[in-house]
Amino acid sequence: MFELWIALKDIPAEGREFHFTDQSLWTGPMDEYGVQAKPGKDFEARMFVTPQDEGFLVVGSFSGSVILPCDRCLKELDLPVSGDFESFEEPRAKDDDSLEVCRIRRGKNVLDLDVAGYLWEQFMLALPVNLLCDEECKGLCPNCGVNRNQESCACAQTEGDPRLAVLRNLKLS
Repeated sequence: MFELWIALKDIPAEGREFHFTDQSLWTGPMDEYGVQAKPGKDFEARMFVTPQDEGFLVVGSFSGSVILPCDRCLKELDLPVSGDFESFEEPRAKDDDSLEVCRIRRGKNVLDLDVAGYLWEQFMLALPVNLLCDEECKGLCPNCGVNRNQESCACAQTEGDPRLAVLRNLKLS
């Protein structure tokens, strides 16, 4: 995965702000993980890192857009993606099995923050689980593939699995 490390030992006690506009922070992982998205509006992120007693406070935001297909009809949508984040990151030893954002580089005893991994995590959390072009999207016909939002098809509608027919009349109170 694309990595971008910032040295935390160089951050003064009052903290330091970082501004990221490199698009490869988002497009690199999209390609690597096979995310079916194209870049839209350029992403930018701001991050303020403040040293604390036992770690570092990371506060910031990001915004941009990606072009993704609708989950039902595959129409491409320009989806604005943005988010605010605030977390406390503790340094972890290399042999710690937990997910790590901060790490101690072996042999140098230098503490670094993986900004690329951190921003990618925030990006993935901001994406919707189901992306629809419209709440009433009818999707594609599973038989002929026509977009039901634009035209109707002549395919016969099935009643579903006949073994489940008894459940169609079930009323929940």
